[in-house]
Amino acid sequence: MSGRDLELVSVTKRFGDFTAVDDLSLTMPSGSFFALLGPSGCGKTTMLRIIAGLESPSAGRVFIGGEDITATRAHQRPVNTVFQSYALFPHLDVIENVAFGLRRRREKHVVERAMAALDLVELRHLAGRKPAQLSGGQQQRVALARALVNNPAVLLLDEPLGALDLKLRRQMQVELKRIQDEVGLTFVHVTHDQEEAMTMADTVAVMNAGRIEQMGAPQELYDLPRTPFVANFLGRSNLLAGTVTDEHGGLLGVDVAGTRVQVPADRAVARSGAVLVGVRPEKVILLGADDPAPPGATALGPGTVADVSFAGVSTEYLVDVPGAGRMSVFAQNLTGVSATPGGTVRLAWSPQHAFALVDDGAPDDGTGEAVEAAELSEAAAP
Repeated sequence: MSGRDLELVSVTKRFGDFTAVDDLSLTMPSGSFFALLGPSGCGKTTMLRIIAGLESPSAGRVFIGGEDITATRAHQRPVNTVFQSYALFPHLDVIENVAFGLRRRREKHVVERAMAALDLVELRHLAGRKPAQLSGGQQQRVALARALVNNPAVLLLDEPLGALDLKLRRQMQVELKRIQDEVGLTFVHVTHDQEEAMTMADTVAVMNAGRIEQMGAPQELYDLPRTPFVANFLGRSNLLAGTVTDEHGGLLGVDVAGTRVQVPADRAVARSGAVLVGVRPEKVILLGADDPAPPGATALGPGTVADVSFAGVSTEYLVDVPGAGRMSVFAQNLTGVSATPGGTVRLAWSPQHAFALVDDGAPDDGTGEAVEAAELSEAAAP
């Protein structure tokens, strides 16, 4: 099995007055595990349906391995899709579910190929069972085997783990990545789950309102988001409004509520005017009201603890800092400072963990209700 590059060129999809996908261009390299990540209504499922041939773009072209497939019918494309619902045939046993597409095309060595696909997902021993006799995770693997047995150039995964419980979902994340590494196909995974995208994908494209806000390796997007939307959708961020006051030695000085905060210039999208200084909650240290900050650290406060939430491996503190707003701190449950609601604390972090974004005042929730309604309406149409 081998994958092929998948290329989208200026793809647009409109549902009436709404634009679900807006002039989107990108290349998903052959053999990569590519994730389209975003909230409901951002256009990611519409994009998947366009690749699969289940929707026609209003404009733009789709290429696989350099071949224009924009006008190619869905069943003629070198693409298979695994849906969240699995869509297994309840009256057929596992082996016949996997072999269905091969038999329909009158391929040779059907049973052998179907068994090989079941070996890949480690379900040969369940070949004679019906779908109703399988667990959710086993049904998901059968659906995956049924897609892989057709040797597609591109495998599309549409929220395939959404129906599984948390423990099984995490197990299947590891299994999907193992299978993708083994078969070498191009996987395109649509999800709204940040952990899924970061755990499995080589490249993540964060979508918002029909466009890609940022694309790159998971760690790159997490450590250095380029927009407020990405900073808050891929994990959580403290975003502090400030104004750039100076730049020396590769560091920006930013006035945040009367405190000079430092940000590396090479981690700043904007280097003048109004900015948002960002720092991840796990990078922030909780200090007592009179404790000194570590050498070279940025310190902010004092602030008042508004809430404390125990989460096993860590505790989250919400701290109200006058002029800066409410900040979140994730502290590992080791020996150190602890605080209770109403207590006074200060916050500190290394400047190397900070980043600066453009403060354009735009909302960054990315809920996209109008686009989502249009997508659902179109998907339900006959």
